This record gives sequence, structure tokens and C-alpha cells, in this order.
Amino acid sequence: MNIYDTSVQVIVFWLGAAIGSFLNVVVYRVPAGLSVMWPPSRCPKCFHQLGMGENIPILGWLLLRGKCRHCHTPIAPRYPIVETITAIIFVLIYNHFGLTIQTLGYFLLMCWLFALTLIDLDTMTLPNPLTQSGLVLGLVFQVIVGFLDNSYSVIGLREALMQGILAMVLGIWLYDTIALVGSLMMGRSAQGGGDAKLLAMIGAWSNWKVVLLTAGLASVLAIVGFVVAAGYSMFKSGGIKAGANKLIQPLPFGPAIACGAAMAIFGGDWLIGSYQEFMRSDARYLVGVPLLIALTGLWWWVRRLRLRSSRSS
Repeated sequence: MNIYDTSVQVIVFWLGAAIGSFLNVVVYRVPAGLSVMWPPSRCPKCFHQLGMGENIPILGWLLLRGKCRHCHTPIAPRYPIVETITAIIFVLIYNHFGLTIQTLGYFLLMCWLFALTLIDLDTMTLPNPLTQSGLVLGLVFQVIVGFLDNSYSVIGLREALMQGILAMVLGIWLYDTIALVGSLMMGRSAQGGGDAKLLAMIGAWSNWKVVLLTAGLASVLAIVGFVVAAGYSMFKSGGIKAGANKLIQPLPFGPAIACGAAMAIFGGDWLIGSYQEFMRSDARYLVGVPLLIALTGLWWWVRRLRLRSSRSS
């Protein structure tokens, strides 16, 4: 790696950290209906406006030792963690795409996905202002890439726009259908309306293949998270009852969709190739059949827990 590449990566890292600092503001203020531009960053306890030295991404928190300089209220370590993760994401995107229009576009997409992930974890909601603005930006990105990749041709622009719109519509229909079927099977609402909008937003940035792969990966990730959350509750409380109660509680699905989208966009070809190779081998029977039986049993058990819970309430 030469000095030029290292210098660019350092710049990209700190750009990502600065954007991550802004994402912390977005995650806190958008669900509360507050402006993300005003007032400037300040302590939520004493309302002291942060100075330049206090607002340096990552380093500011370390210099303040995790406390407000004026009222000494602890500052959550989540702030520098979000800034660091965003910086790492930016570097990974740059290393994958280089200095291209795709790099800039995927910087924006990952920011939207990361912010929505954190908001969904905090509030179990996916705010319309973010999903809608992300969808519009995705279509604009499609148009620009189609125009540039087809020698500034209007035909390429039109085809790219149609690709984004079709993938967007597929995302809405797919999750709306899954939500309807799931609600009928579970006897209660199985999925929030924001999930379909999020998948539609991802479709606006990509194509129908990415939408389908994202939906599949999100389901797998959600099941894993579902089981891990139940297992953690069971381990923490030392009883099966707590784990069972966790299984009947709603969990945010947005993080699984966002992670699935990142995996589909950056590793989709490899994942599809690996899946096709796996399906051509005999191992598919050794893994697929027990997995199908286990998932069916899990669904049946969770449905019984939900019905029992609804009857007792």
C-alpha cells in the first residue's frame, strides 16, 4: 500500500467518523420530532453547547473521559462507538469501490441503513422521513449511475430508473405479502409497515436480485437473533420461562434487513455462488431437512406461546 492510498484511507476514516457524529444526532432527534440542524450539539443535562474541541469525533469523548466538562454527567460510550463503526464502514466501502460514484452512493446508503438500524433498536420504529428520503436518493443514484455507465445515454438513464422502481415495488409487495401471511398464521400482527418501506428503499438503490437476497438473508439473521435473544434471557434469568417470554415479544426487524442488504450488496455474487454450489452437493439433505424440521418446530412452539399469552391477558 503506497502513501497515497494510506492518506486517502485516513481521510475517508475521519470523514466517516464525522458523519457518524451527525448520525448520533439523527438517531436521537428524528424519532423525537426535533430538528437535526438546530440547536447545535449540547449536553442533554445542562444544555451546555459543545465547543470545537469537545465535538471532535471519537477523540472528543476520550478527551472528556466520557463526561460533560461542565456538569460531569456521563456521556454514553455509544457515541464514539457509532462514530468508529461509521468510519470503518466508510473505509471498507472505499476499499471495495475506490474513487467512484458508487463509493459516494453507498456512503449515503450505509448511513441511512445504520441510522435506521439504531432507531429501530431504540424505538421499534422506522421513521417515514428517513425511509422516504432514502428512497428518493436511491432513485437519483440509479439515474446518475445509469447515465454515466451508458456513455451519457438517456436510454441508460431510463433503464436504470425503471430498474430502481421495479425493485422498489417488489420490496413493498414482498414484505406486505409476508406480513399478511404471517399475521394469518400467527393470529396477530406479524410485521410492522416500516419494514416494507425499508426494503423498498433498498430496492431503489439496487435491483430486484438484491431485494430478494436481502429478504432471504434478513429472515435468516432475524431467526438467529430471535434464538440468541431468547437464549440470553434464559441464561441471564436462569430459567426457561424468561426465554419463552422473550420468544413471544416483538423484536425489531429493521437491523436484520439492513445487515442483509449490506451483505447482498457487497457479497451477493459470492453468496449466490456458494449457495448454488451447496445445492448441487449432497450436503443439502444433511443440513436442509433437519433445519426445516427445527424451524417448523420453533414456529409451532412460538405460535402456542403467543396464543397462550393472548388468552391469559
